[in-house]
Amino acid sequence: MKILSLLSVFILFTVVAHAAPTEKFLFLGGNDTLQLAQVRNSISRSDIAGVQMVYSWQSLEPEEGQYDFTQIEKDLRFLNSLHKELFIQIQDRFFEPQAKYIPSYLLKDPKYKGGLVPQWDKPGENKPLVMGWVAQQWNPTVRTRYQALLRALAMHFDGKVYGINLPETAIDIDMKHDQSGFTCDRYFDAEIDNITLTRKVFKHSYVVQYVNFFPCEWNNDHNYMGRLFDYAVQNHIGLGGPDVVPYKKGQMKNSYPFFHQYRGKLVLVVMAIQQPTHTYINPQTKKPFSDQELQDFAHNYLGANIISSSISK
Repeated sequence: MKILSLLSVFILFTVVAHAAPTEKFLFLGGNDTLQLAQVRNSISRSDIAGVQMVYSWQSLEPEEGQYDFTQIEKDLRFLNSLHKELFIQIQDRFFEPQAKYIPSYLLKDPKYKGGLVPQWDKPGENKPLVMGWVAQQWNPTVRTRYQALLRALAMHFDGKVYGINLPETAIDIDMKHDQSGFTCDRYFDAEIDNITLTRKVFKHSYVVQYVNFFPCEWNNDHNYMGRLFDYAVQNHIGLGGPDVVPYKKGQMKNSYPFFHQYRGKLVLVVMAIQQPTHTYINPQTKKPFSDQELQDFAHNYLGANIISSSISK
């Protein structure tokens, strides 16, 4: 999921199959209490159940093995005072050239091989590629540190937060010149390992993995997508995605058919309608997809229980 401007918010619509939305969450693209205070009136609305927040790895582990959950605790207290819920996303990949938001020791210690690798993203239709960074989860030394963070978070917040979300599976790195030890199989195995650990330590809160594409895969030709969906059903893991674009070819050759196939089988499905989504054109109307068209597709075809829609503050 892309981290948007701090002046943007999302509403998460929780829906029951074949029914209207029953819960709404505000989603803030940042993680300071001031942001919550700025939208207090919106959070306090009777139809808002809570807030989803993004926290970077760097913000939660400023030094190796030393965790700072002050911001989450403040956000949780603030929301509890309003009788609202908190849903957390732990971000290890970033979509801006300057965003290297993992702990500094991972960037400096040679055993982590730089901690990050460059990646590329195209945020919307007819938009230029944007350089960003992704943590080397396929490097066991990096993944061990990430999982230590997840364990520490569970000790403090399992059952207190509404849910925890791991970011999207899609990455696009320069595999030809990579020196980090990346392979597509290692990446897939690392993603499974991380979500397995998250489900193990978070016994009471929802656990969700965002999935859209896997490196090297098209039309499930490596069976990454198929294996993930089967695994999620068997282990009570929710799945979701960072974009809703009705019947777009790339998505229809990757995650979308699986969401459709597994409708009603997953413990939770979360689909996002983010700001870049609104740049996509409906080929029938020749206009950008409307919110209603996007929500209908997410609900009726993808089987979403939660639809996240961006709105301006």
